[in-house]
Amino acid sequence: MPLSLPTETPPPPSAFWDSPWRARVALPLVAVLLMLLLLWLWRPWLLLPGTQPLVMGGGDPYLRALMRTISASESNVLRPYHVVYGGEYVGTLERHPNRCEAIGQGPNRGNCSTAAGRYQLLYSTWLELAARYHPQRTGDALDATGLSFAPVYQDAVVHAWLQEGRWGNVSAQLRQGRVQPVLRRLSGTWTSLGYGIENNSMSRELPKVYQRLLQEELQAAGEPADDTKTKGRAAGAARP
Repeated sequence: MPLSLPTETPPPPSAFWDSPWRARVALPLVAVLLMLLLLWLWRPWLLLPGTQPLVMGGGDPYLRALMRTISASESNVLRPYHVVYGGEYVGTLERHPNRCEAIGQGPNRGNCSTAAGRYQLLYSTWLELAARYHPQRTGDALDATGLSFAPVYQDAVVHAWLQEGRWGNVSAQLRQGRVQPVLRRLSGTWTSLGYGIENNSMSRELPKVYQRLLQEELQAAGEPADDTKTKGRAAGAARP
């Protein structure tokens, strides 16, 4: 009877992490890739914190996207509802802060501004608008001085203001893809929108910012994506 020769058991395949030098190289690489992925996912918040979603629920998605676009240039900070002119934050929003902060540059240098909140509303403007649109308003316009400046009320008041006839039909213009004419019309109030006296680094980017935010708002509202811009380009290309 033939003798069976002993067989050698093949060594198990070496795991990738068994090599110390591989682990030393791979672990930092994985960490860097993970951080880059997180930065990519969170880039809108990191680069444009002022475009964060509104606190107010409901409303016209086209106006909501416009409001977020306005704050991209007026209050592009981590806490836009709490910021006052100059970049400082206030701790409470029980009332409009009404802090007159010195203006250090631009055509209004030497004056001061009471602009505050996500939409940088002057105290006088806030009193006027709150008396008309604040959900807690009373019949006495003087009571507006005591109305809450909380984020949801900042949103509600400005959303109602943008529906005033003084602006034309803003929602209809936006639905027609006329973003730049709307920004031009509003730049008399919000001077950083690209056609005012105090443009900033965001002004030229606002039409593109608006388009991105609009898609987010339409998706959140369960409405079909807006293709006005695409249709406009196609129609232009079809012209002789």
